[in-house]
Amino acid sequence: MTAPELQDAPAAATPAPVPAGPGPAIWSTGFRLYFTARSASLLSDAMLPVAVSAGLLAAGRPIGTVGYAMAFLLAPFVSLVLVGGVLADRFTARRLMIAADLLNLTTRVLLALLFFRGVDQLWQLYALLSLAGTAAAMFQPGAASTVPLVARDVQGANGVLRISEAVTALVGPALAGVLAGAAATGWVMVIAAVAYGVSALCLLALRLGRVPAPPEGDSLWRNLVVGWHEFRSRSWMWGVIVIWLFFSVLSVGPLLPLAAGVVVPQHGPTVYGLLNCAFGAGTVLGGVAAIRIKPARPLAGGALTLTAFPAYQFALALDLPVPLLVMAQLLSGAGLTFWAVMWATSVQTQVPGEVLNRIHAYEVAGSVCMVPLGAALVGPAVEVFGERELLAAGGTITLLVVAALLLSPPIRGLRRVTAPPVARS
Repeated sequence: MTAPELQDAPAAATPAPVPAGPGPAIWSTGFRLYFTARSASLLSDAMLPVAVSAGLLAAGRPIGTVGYAMAFLLAPFVSLVLVGGVLADRFTARRLMIAADLLNLTTRVLLALLFFRGVDQLWQLYALLSLAGTAAAMFQPGAASTVPLVARDVQGANGVLRISEAVTALVGPALAGVLAGAAATGWVMVIAAVAYGVSALCLLALRLGRVPAPPEGDSLWRNLVVGWHEFRSRSWMWGVIVIWLFFSVLSVGPLLPLAAGVVVPQHGPTVYGLLNCAFGAGTVLGGVAAIRIKPARPLAGGALTLTAFPAYQFALALDLPVPLLVMAQLLSGAGLTFWAVMWATSVQTQVPGEVLNRIHAYEVAGSVCMVPLGAALVGPAVEVFGERELLAAGGTITLLVVAALLLSPPIRGLRRVTAPPVARS
């Protein structure tokens, strides 16, 4: 039996429903619609940075302009994702995601017109990219809370979505690069607009059960405070986020610029691209494994596979040959993805539907906020310590992160469940 064919109107004091019955555990009608919508939006999201960068550079703009453009895209996401979580709980995630898709469609149409005409006024580009970042902040919180509503096997569904994310992360930039080089960046934006239209139509066709909502009359601030208290009350959740802050700034954030700085001068951009593809392939492997392997303690199992992530850092630090670097990237992608599925599934099944969007927004903000700082500190750190030394240090930090996750009783002991609980009164 698929998800109940009811409009997703808010309803207070009831748990979010989970599809039940003898129907497909993953590929229900609802999940197929959601999978199509999510894949279309992920593909469009992956195309945007490459298309904008290529378009600006082809127009003779300096690299600094590209940096400013990416900042205008990312800053609204980081600053507004918490608001997106509150709005998703107040008005339902489905409605907010449809609105975000329509905003994204509009921005891509306007970006297409802008690039076809020529980017004479940069403020117009920056304004449209800020709207795109705002739309992403509005869409992201609901991306997590919808999964338990459309699939009985939440972990398996998250594994499938991770595979889709990996494929779109590979195909999107490549497609954007080819189209921007062969034709114009404007046509990339046209394709992205069509994809967002597909996503909006699929979400519009999606029918969910009644979704819990905050009490009527609560202010935006009150909703944020309640979400924070719910987040803080779960020691396993804030414990992971605190540990992840160190992981982000000391390991994940520096990795991309460090890897590029080591690989490109020594092996060339083609090998660097190959290694990124290997990471994507590892992500697919990790997603497939996460569909089948369901540990009783998901965060403990995910932490153990996270020990594979520093393989690439240590391989680069040791200056291993390219075939071994490829193998290390496969391991790195698989380990990180398995952890990511365990984490996403734990959040979606351990948190009541009334507050899930807000809590997801808090954990997203905590997970990504330190990555830019880690990347920004690479330059000064390289001058003091050296590239390969920092890569080895990043790998060591990752292993310490794994140890911290496993040594924390609330994290290590969290047991797998299949349905979200009723919110505390």
